[in-house]
Amino acid sequence: MEPSDIELVTLAKAAQDERAFAALVRRHQARLRAFLIRLCGNPHLADDIAQETFMKAHTGLSGFKGGGSFRSWLYAIAYREFLQDARKTKAAARLEDALKENAAARKADRHEAGPLEAGMSLDLRRALAGLDAMERATILLCDAAGFSHTEAASVLSTPLGSVKTYVARARDKMRAALSAEPPTAKESSLPTPANGKHYAL
Repeated sequence: MEPSDIELVTLAKAAQDERAFAALVRRHQARLRAFLIRLCGNPHLADDIAQETFMKAHTGLSGFKGGGSFRSWLYAIAYREFLQDARKTKAAARLEDALKENAAARKADRHEAGPLEAGMSLDLRRALAGLDAMERATILLCDAAGFSHTEAASVLSTPLGSVKTYVARARDKMRAALSAEPPTAKESSLPTPANGKHYAL
């Protein structure tokens, strides 16, 4: 039976056991990276943030007191690192544009993206791109990464009620975006008269 996160943290803190922390990295890195890819839209930036997250977690492990899950604590570090990068480089707006313009090119990166990223359709990427930063963060945590609303609130340092609102709003926006059907080639080629109806063929 594999040791729990708390048991590994205890080993890493008490015995300075690098193998214990390495086991924590292996356990969480794929899903954390997938979360960050969806959050920022750039696999290379996600790798940088993930690496910085694990470095901060390693050096600050004594700050984890066990009041919540290690996973929530780790994702909170990752989200703070993302915000810090966004503030420094205005990456949020720049990557939002990149997500819309280069979605097809990034599709090739799916096989490297981990279990949450794999299989994400172009329509889903576009729907995520239509959300604001907090809507995207909350729905990725709750619907993709499996966090509870309470855990997501802890990760994002946001009131529980606000998280629930963001998630509900994000789901509504994504449902609308994914259910919208583009006009067929036949329909789009027809002129639209003043009465709003297509001409019959």
